[in-house]
Amino acid sequence: MTASLADRIDEANREAHRRMLAGDPALVDVQSASQVIPNFPERTILHAGPPITWDRMCGPMQGAVAGAIVFEGWAPDIEQANALAAAGKVNFQPNHHFGGVGPMTGITTPNMAVLVVENRVFGIKSYCTVNEGLGNVMRFGGNDREVIERLQWMSKVAGPALGKAVRNRGGIPLKNVIARGLTMGDEMHMRNAACCGLILRELAGDLAETNAPDLARILKFISGNDMFFLNVVMAAAKAIAAPAHGIPYSTVVTTMARNGTDFGIRVSSTGDRWFTGPAQHARGLLFAGFTEADANPDIGDSCITETVGLGGFAMAASPAVVGFLGAGSMADAIAYTRRMTEITIGPNPEWRLPTLDMMGVPTAIDIRKVLATDTLPVINTAITNRRPGKGQIGAGVVHPPLACFEEALTAFAELYGAA
Repeated sequence: MTASLADRIDEANREAHRRMLAGDPALVDVQSASQVIPNFPERTILHAGPPITWDRMCGPMQGAVAGAIVFEGWAPDIEQANALAAAGKVNFQPNHHFGGVGPMTGITTPNMAVLVVENRVFGIKSYCTVNEGLGNVMRFGGNDREVIERLQWMSKVAGPALGKAVRNRGGIPLKNVIARGLTMGDEMHMRNAACCGLILRELAGDLAETNAPDLARILKFISGNDMFFLNVVMAAAKAIAAPAHGIPYSTVVTTMARNGTDFGIRVSSTGDRWFTGPAQHARGLLFAGFTEADANPDIGDSCITETVGLGGFAMAASPAVVGFLGAGSMADAIAYTRRMTEITIGPNPEWRLPTLDMMGVPTAIDIRKVLATDTLPVINTAITNRRPGKGQIGAGVVHPPLACFEEALTAFAELYGAA
């Protein structure tokens, strides 16, 4: 008997879910982007979110691009960097087109230090820049001398030391680190404090054995940054989601990303086509002195964490993050996680939530369920100033635009002849 379309979709989605659960991500290296990202084009800047041109970029993205151009030595100063970008002398591509991800502006250029995570079950590698720390940083559009010099130090000193330490021990498996972090109050998007401590414990001895120059600064750089692990878990999430892409008939979301102007998703069975809508404003708590008028629309590849059941989907794991996000009470956080079970294929039994009787995080978003239940994925996120280089001004909760899922399902129906 020929299987119905519904049966084929269900079978494909179970396979997508199985592949996500089967993944075994490990941090295996830290190298310059051009050394490890295959086919990195010349004069190209990778960025967060779906494709975008210079004229449509938001302020933080343009600021970060200009800083990256100066960092690479393609222009001597910010003014000339802006002119170079506006004249079309630099190419722009999404990180996701090269197996990568990046927080906020997500800028990745050839000489930046990137983390390399390998999904050892499927042989897929993913990439993410090393987290710069807090304050005046390129991911929020910063581009002054302080930002450039820090990136140069990361590329020439900290990155090589981290890479040698990771290689010497044969890589650091990440699945259990994430599992432990969930039981210690992290949800992996806006709170990574526990996992930062865990990864530092994994790295410290190996770093010491490398006799790396500036070792004290490297250790302080990691220990003083509660978001260091965010970039690690982002690369891990990308490596977990990638094998679920390209399954015929599957309606599972394998990419969610935003560039500060557009929000985009990609779906397993519809290839590399992006389905986009306007990036939304996160709602939450703003730092003193700022209003909603100061906020940029949602930005960054970091919602790859939600794509595999972390971040907002695991908010029940993190009582500490609820107040910081202005997301209500602990009961509200639990409700967010429970609601995500309505739009996903199933739980991840290896990533459990103590506040929900050790329930596994809800994993593998189904576009059909999003539309059938009128329930959008929940994302917790930083809020950046719309002016470049002014940094984070708050944190909150945001949802993708419904149009992404409507457009994706229409394309799916056209592809498979469904009503």
